[in-house]
Formats: sequence, C-alpha cells, structure tokens
Amino acid sequence: MPVLVITGTGTEVGKTVTTAAVAAAALAAGRSVAVLKAAQTGVRPDERGDADEVARLAGSLTTAELARYPDPLAPGTAARRAGRAPVHPHEVAERAAKLATEHDLVLVEGAGGLLVRFDAAGGTLADAARLLGAPVLVVAQAGLGTLNATELTARELRRRELDLAGVVIGSWPGSPDLATRCNVADLPEVADAPLLGALPAGAGSLPPSEFRTAAPAWLAARLDGTWDAEAFQIREAP
Repeated sequence: MPVLVITGTGTEVGKTVTTAAVAAAALAAGRSVAVLKAAQTGVRPDERGDADEVARLAGSLTTAELARYPDPLAPGTAARRAGRAPVHPHEVAERAAKLATEHDLVLVEGAGGLLVRFDAAGGTLADAARLLGAPVLVVAQAGLGTLNATELTARELRRRELDLAGVVIGSWPGSPDLATRCNVADLPEVADAPLLGALPAGAGSLPPSEFRTAAPAWLAARLDGTWDAEAFQIREAP
C-alpha cells in the first residue's frame, strides 16, 4: 500500500488528525512517510496548513502541498475566487506517484468529502484515487447522522470501482451516547468495509510525543496499529 488516499464523510470529521495518526503509526513501524495535501483552503501563505499539522503531530516526514487558497471553501470555488489556477486530479496523482518512488507510504489528504470539486471540470479526489489505483480510507463521525454519510461515500467508491480500505472514526467521545455506541457495529455494515480505528476526542491537542506513542493503539493492524475492532465493539456495546 505505497499510496493511501484519505477522505472524510464531510468537513470537521477529524481527517487531518487521522492522517497524522496513520503517519505516526507508520513511522513507528520504521516506514518512511510523505503527506500530500491536494489543495489547502482557508489558510494564508504565512499560516500552517494541514500537512504542517500532520508533521507536527506525527514526526519526521515529507510534506507537500499542491496549492493554497485563502478562502475556506471547496478548492475549485476557492481557486476561482482567488483568481488562481485550480488543482487537477492528474496533478495530484502525478505528485503522489513521484513521492511513492521515494517513500514507503504516501498519504494523500483531500479537502472535505470525496466529491468536493477541485476544478471547473468537476475533478475530485476520487478521480485522483482512480488514476493512482490507490485504496481510500474514509474518516467518519461517531454520532447520529454518520451512517447515511458513510454509506453514501462507500457506495460512490464502489460505483467508481475504487478500493475502500476501511473506515476510521475521527473523534470518539469520552462518554458516547446510545447512537454513537450502536454506530460501532453499524458503520462497517453500511460501509461494507472494516472499521480500522477510532481516535479519542481531543487527540490532536495532545503533546506530539504523547500523540506518537498513543497513535498505534488507535489504529488496526492494516494501518500499522494494534487496535482491536472486536474488543472495541464489545466494550462499547449498548
């Protein structure tokens, strides 16, 4: 799995922190890692972007960013408003493929959800994943409403004949309610893909040294971790 594309079921689902956890676990396993942010929006040139945050939390890795736009909007819209060239899926694929020749693992983080548009032609992260032939990891919310968004994302991946690697819960609350606890069993069913981890709420606020030590315990073996989905389901069963 030299390239893994990471998307979310929407915005603010914990995609960047999950990317950092996957990177930290891979680094702990002795792998070299690169993180590519396809298009960074809502950040000024002098501010830290998502790839920088991944590096801060995960440790020594290569970061790359194809474009940056100041407005916190979909990349295609943000590029148009800024009067700048958009990012195209083939550019994402070409940069990721080059990074993959130099690293054991390349993590491609999208912006928002799977079908957020990069350009006027309607190019998306899904198109980049298809060009790369790379599996896609979906980061989902824990609580009420996540099943619909996760199933829609999974169905679109299958429709496009893309490989859904699995689902990670981006922020697991300390005191989950009934719907959240039931979702542990329901998420892999609606996605027809394994649950590959759950990050605790506030994980991104941990000191980097604590984050790096803890990250493998949040992720399943496929993501270089030690997290046990079956034990987690039993523990959180309603």
